[in-house]
Amino acid sequence: MSIMAILDVREIDQTFVSFVGIYMKWEDPHIFWKPCHFGGLDKMRVPADMLWKPDLMIEEMIEKDKAVPNAFITINSNNLVEYVRDLMVVSTCKMQVYKFPFDIQSCNLSLKSIGYPEDELKFEAIENSTVVTEWTRQMMRNQFEWLFISMTVKNTSVRHFYQNKNVIIYTITMRRRSALYIANFLVPILFFFGLDLASFLISDHGGEKLSFKVTVLLAVTVMQLILNEILPASSDRIPLIAVYCIGMFGLIMISLLETILVMYLIEKDSASKEKKADKNRSLSEDYGDKQGNYDGDVKKWTHCACVCNVSDEPPSVLLSVAKEDKRSQLMEESNSLEKLPDELSEAVKALSLFLSRKEERKPDYWTKVAKKLDIIFFFVYVTVSALFLVVIFSVWINAKYE
Repeated sequence: MSIMAILDVREIDQTFVSFVGIYMKWEDPHIFWKPCHFGGLDKMRVPADMLWKPDLMIEEMIEKDKAVPNAFITINSNNLVEYVRDLMVVSTCKMQVYKFPFDIQSCNLSLKSIGYPEDELKFEAIENSTVVTEWTRQMMRNQFEWLFISMTVKNTSVRHFYQNKNVIIYTITMRRRSALYIANFLVPILFFFGLDLASFLISDHGGEKLSFKVTVLLAVTVMQLILNEILPASSDRIPLIAVYCIGMFGLIMISLLETILVMYLIEKDSASKEKKADKNRSLSEDYGDKQGNYDGDVKKWTHCACVCNVSDEPPSVLLSVAKEDKRSQLMEESNSLEKLPDELSEAVKALSLFLSRKEERKPDYWTKVAKKLDIIFFFVYVTVSALFLVVIFSVWINAKYE
């Protein structure tokens, strides 16, 4: 048997699709003639339905053969019968996707008889594994995504219900072409990670940085969904490419959470500033109201003083002296009340200037904490990410094939 084309390897279904050629040869004692009696004819082709053929089957085959059957069989003058059969085989194959897309797969094709036991029909390989491998390489037409490495052959006997059957097991070893997966999957995720690192240069004020990080996280999620459609769910171990995607997703998500925390701290300072501004505004309004009240009081006292001045009639010397003393006292009080708003205004201005200078000397506390946290997180983030990538790629390269 030889492999003429590796058509497809479906990881999600764990099936191997190949086009194989099977060459069979056996002796039939009823077929014999002397070529000299027939003009030197030593072999001929006859319809395949006229002679007996081995009931050969491939044990791993799960779909009916779709190739055109060979309608002829070759007979030789020395009892030898030859038959070539081409098959498009869809067979089961357990995939080892731990190192995907740098994986090497080995699939078996087991040839055996359907009804004959081992003592009635026995199969033997014509050549050894080395010759079969070279023969397959010469006949290989298409390889597509997979590169053929080697093929081994082993003859064994298996117990099938109540009888032993002879089986020839061909093991096809092939390696995946990983360049396309590197360019379309691994490198784009690294680019997304680079964009996440570059997002630290975006200002934390506003929502641009947060929306950018969310977009990058959604892009990595889309790549994970694509990967989920490729890899089988029945894998024994988590593939390294899945660990790689989960690690990148986790790092970007932690970076997103850190951005949310930084924005919360900055917003906390902004809220406190607005609260102080509202408080100062209310104080200024209260001061304006009080100043208006003081002006009213001054007008009242002035009006009273003027009334006393107009209604002063000297019925006697003692009464005129008392009224003059009272008028002078009222005038002094009104003058002191007129000076009071000016003094309060100067005191408020001095207090506001003192508080503004104090705020200039002392920056916002939570904004300062947020900036320090962002710088420390950036260096820790880069260090952890570099260690993760070094470890995952070293394990990827050095992992052993099962």
